[in-house]
Amino acid sequence: MMLSSPLETDARFRTLKNALASYRAEGSNQPPILDVTTMRAAVAIVLRASDPLEVLLVKRATSDSDPWSGHMALPGGRYDNSDPDLISTAKRETMEEVGVDLDHCAPLLGRLDDMSPSTHRLPVLSISPFVFGVSDDRDAYVASPEIGQVFWVQIDDLMTPENHRTVEIPLPEGSKEFPCFSVEGEHVWGLTHRILSQFFDVLKGERLKRSKP
Repeated sequence: MMLSSPLETDARFRTLKNALASYRAEGSNQPPILDVTTMRAAVAIVLRASDPLEVLLVKRATSDSDPWSGHMALPGGRYDNSDPDLISTAKRETMEEVGVDLDHCAPLLGRLDDMSPSTHRLPVLSISPFVFGVSDDRDAYVASPEIGQVFWVQIDDLMTPENHRTVEIPLPEGSKEFPCFSVEGEHVWGLTHRILSQFFDVLKGERLKRSKP
């Protein structure tokens, strides 16, 4: 029995695909050409077809070797030489970290602009965000010691102004406030906040209520 793609069964994913296609991401809507002189990484914005839509977030495990230790993040990681392209990086890392197979019945809806950390304290790398859709029965779990927790968060909650706050982060040069999304008792800030903010800019004005195909 063949499984239907969420793109075929959920009109919201078709709406998102069209919105992302019209959005002028840097390097167009195609996978960027890899520059061997630049350290590259990719993350997956995985949307679950619940009502309202949910996005998959992780809380990274506490580790002295991880520059994003304990942070809320999107599944993803660094490009490996075995990856054909950065889309493959996002798929591989998502499978390794949270057990979600994006190679089957998980259409690629589009991509956003490449982004880089804005502080010298973090590794110098370029991160490519790719957007995928999955069915409402798809689950995720902690599949790697790099991950502490897994969350499916309603997009409506992230976009609600009441959850747009600031968080004070202790830094070597002193504490600093950053904009954040406050959800599930956690703060989504930094690079993940920037990526999701750009994604929500693309969503503005789009109807994302569940409807029949």
